[in-house]
Amino acid sequence: MIWEAWLTLAVVTLAVLVLTRDLVSPAVAFMAAVVVLLIADVVTPGEAFQGFSNPAPITVAALYVLARAVEKSGALQPMVRATLGTARSVRGALARMTVPVAAASAFLNNTPIIAMLSPQIGEWADRRGDSASRYLMPLSFAAILGGMTTLIGTSTNLVVSGLLEEQGYDPFTMFELTRVALPLALVGLVVTVLVSPNLLPDRLPPRQEAREGGRSFSVRMIVEPGGPLDGLRMDEAWSVLPEGATMVYFERDGEGAGQPHPETVLKGGDFLTLLGDTDVVLNLHDISGLASSQQPHLPFEFRSARHSYFEAVIAPESRLVGQSLIDIRFLARYQATVVAIHRAGEPVHGHLAQAQLKPGDTLMVIADQGFGERWRGRNDFMLVSRLGAPAPPLSPNAVVVLAVAAAVVVGAGLQILPILHLSLLGALALVVLGILTPNEAKDSIDFDVIVVIGAAFGLAAAVESSGLGQSAADLIAAVSGNFGAQGAMAAIVVSTIALSSIITNNAAAALVLPIALTSAGTFGIDARAAAVAVALSASASFMTPIAYQTNLMVYGPGGYHFGDYARLGTPLTLVVAVGLVWSTLG
Repeated sequence: MIWEAWLTLAVVTLAVLVLTRDLVSPAVAFMAAVVVLLIADVVTPGEAFQGFSNPAPITVAALYVLARAVEKSGALQPMVRATLGTARSVRGALARMTVPVAAASAFLNNTPIIAMLSPQIGEWADRRGDSASRYLMPLSFAAILGGMTTLIGTSTNLVVSGLLEEQGYDPFTMFELTRVALPLALVGLVVTVLVSPNLLPDRLPPRQEAREGGRSFSVRMIVEPGGPLDGLRMDEAWSVLPEGATMVYFERDGEGAGQPHPETVLKGGDFLTLLGDTDVVLNLHDISGLASSQQPHLPFEFRSARHSYFEAVIAPESRLVGQSLIDIRFLARYQATVVAIHRAGEPVHGHLAQAQLKPGDTLMVIADQGFGERWRGRNDFMLVSRLGAPAPPLSPNAVVVLAVAAAVVVGAGLQILPILHLSLLGALALVVLGILTPNEAKDSIDFDVIVVIGAAFGLAAAVESSGLGQSAADLIAAVSGNFGAQGAMAAIVVSTIALSSIITNNAAAALVLPIALTSAGTFGIDARAAAVAVALSASASFMTPIAYQTNLMVYGPGGYHFGDYARLGTPLTLVVAVGLVWSTLG
C-alpha cells in the first residue's frame, strides 16, 4: 500500500479505538479523522465534506422532524393500546408487540417509537407481575428489523443510498431493499418471539429490584444535625428505614468512609449511601432527620404538587458521559436534581455527585413537571419518562401528522418526487400548520448523527482515493478466493456487522461500502447487491447494548446485563448474515 493508504488505515483505526473507549463522541471522532486526512492531503476539501451536500443527511434531519411530530401528537397511541393487549402467554404478548412495532419502524424513526412504548410496557409488565426484561429487548430488535425494510426505515439505508449516488449509481428506491429485507425481518421476528422466552433471563428493572430482594437505585442521604437520627447507633437507625432499603456505605468528614457498622453512633452531617427501588428512594425522603444530600440544592420543596419524578437514560453522545454531576453542574443546566442512579448490574457507591456517568445509566431526578418536554428528544437523554404518568393523549393533530407521513411514504414509493424533496416538504408543512414550533423542529434533529453521516462520506472518499479500499478488497479476495462470490459476500457481511457493533452503523456502512464495491467487481457480484448487503448488515446490531440506539434505550429500564444482548442477538445475527449472503446472490 502507498503511504496515503497506510495513513488512512491508521486514522480510521485510531478513530475506532477512541470510540470503543468512549473517549469522545462519534461526531468528534469522525470529524477529527476527516480533518487529519484533509490536512495530510489524502482527500480534497470537496471530498472531505461532500457528505454535507449529499441528500442523505438532510433527508435524515427532515425525518427527525416528522418523527417528533408523530411523538408529540400521540399518533401512535392506538398502536400502543393494541400492542398492550391481554395475551396470557409471553409469546402471545411478544407477537402482539413486535409485529406492529416492526411495521411502524419501516416508515418512522424507531427512537420515538421505543421512547413511547418502553415506559408503558414497563408499567404494563409491572401490573401483570411480570418482568419488563422479557419484552423490552425483543421490542428494540423488532424496531431494528422493521427499519431495515424500506429506504427511510433507518438512516443507514439513506447513507448507503447517498454513497451509491456519489459513486455514479442510481440511489435506492423506496422499496428496493424490501425484497431482501422483508423476509429477513419476518424470520427474525419469528425467531425473537419463539426463542427469547428461553434465552432471556428474568432481569429486574429498577422499580422491581428491591421488591424482589435485588438492588437498584443508589441514593446518598445526610443525617440532619439535631434531628431524630443524630446520636442513634447505626443498628437503631436501621429500624426506621423503609422496608427494602439497604445501607451500603457510610461517610463522615474527617474520619474517612467505609461499610456501616452496627455500633457506629450517627452524627449530624454523616452521609449514608443506600440502595432500593423507586418507592424506597421516595420513602427515604419522608424520614424525619434524614435528607437527600442534594436537598440544599433543590429549587423547590421536595414534596409538592409542582414537581415530579423522572427516569432519564443517558445517551452515548450525551455531554454527561464521562462527567460527574458536579462537573456538568446538573442543577443549573437541567433545572433538576438527581436523587438516585441505577447502573445495570453495577450499583453506584459513594458520592453520587462525583460518580462518572456512563451511557445507559438511568438517573432518577426530581424536577418541575416540564422537565420531560424540555429534554425529551435532545441528545443528552435517550429516554425521559415521568414516573406514574398516564399515557399521552391522542392529539387532534394526529390525523394531520399521519396524513403528512403517508404522503411522504406514498410519494416516495410512487417516485413522484425524490425522498429529499418529500421529507423537506413534510417537515415544512408540520411547522407551517403549527403542529411543531420552529424551535421544536430544530430541537428534534440529532445533529450529532447528521455530523457523523457527513463525516462518514469523507472517510469513505479517503478509503477509496487512498487505495485502502482496493487493498482491503485484495485481502478479501486472497482470504475468500477459494469460496468464490459466496465467500466474498460473507466477508463483506461479517466485516460490516462486526464494525457496526463497535462504531456507529452509518460510519460502518460508509467505511465498508467502497471495499464492498471493489470486491463486487473482482468477483462479478452486482454492485447494487453488494450495497444492499452493506446497508442491511450495518443495521443488524443485536449483539451489544451499545450497537444501536434503541438497544441502549432499554438497557437500564430493562435491568439488563451487558451479556444479555448476545443471548438473543447471536441467533438473530446469524439469521441476517446467512440470509443476506443467500438472498443477495440469488
